Amino acid sequence: MFKQIHEIVFNGQGGYQWETVYGMPIWLRRFTFETLREYYDKKAEANKSQQLLENQSKEIARPGIAPKQPTYTAKAPTKK
Repeated sequence: MFKQIHEIVFNGQGGYQWETVYGMPIWLRRFTFETLREYYDKKAEANKSQQLLENQSKEIARPGIAPKQPTYTAKAPTKK
């Protein structure tokens, strides 16, 4: 119970006071706690996926063109 109250007050970012949360009906406190948990879980997932995208975009995009290898079998022109 006290952990729930702490999480609501701390993660509520100033929107809740300890006395207010302590005096809430149990069903409302549970609803508020679960709503905050879902919000921060989604936010963490979005940050994680954003970091993955940023890490992937750091790779240099290169075209799929293979460099042409020089051939050394050409003969020099002959003088007449």
